[in-house]
Amino acid sequence: MPQYGRKKIIRTISKDHTQVCFKPCGIKRMYLDRIGLDTDEMEAIRLSDFEGLYQEECANRMGISRTTFSRILTTAHKKIADALLHGKAIVMSTENKPKEDK
Repeated sequence: MPQYGRKKIIRTISKDHTQVCFKPCGIKRMYLDRIGLDTDEMEAIRLSDFEGLYQEECANRMGISRTTFSRILTTAHKKIADALLHGKAIVMSTENKPKEDK
């Protein structure tokens, strides 16, 4: 498949969250719709919401622009809200796995 647009910049991810899954209690995962959270979206949530850093610092740590970081964070927040409001499982996607920061 040909690639359209700009090549995706390799993002710096400090921790691998691909073995994490969140789901509503009492319902087997096989019966739930799933939402995939990319590794860069999880890293954006970690830096911004958990560590409480400003977007500029978060973007610098991930090696991307602030506007790109903002776009990633907005997408992650929408996915998480959809999962919480509609009882969907959140799984970490492994297909877009950028290099990890050692």
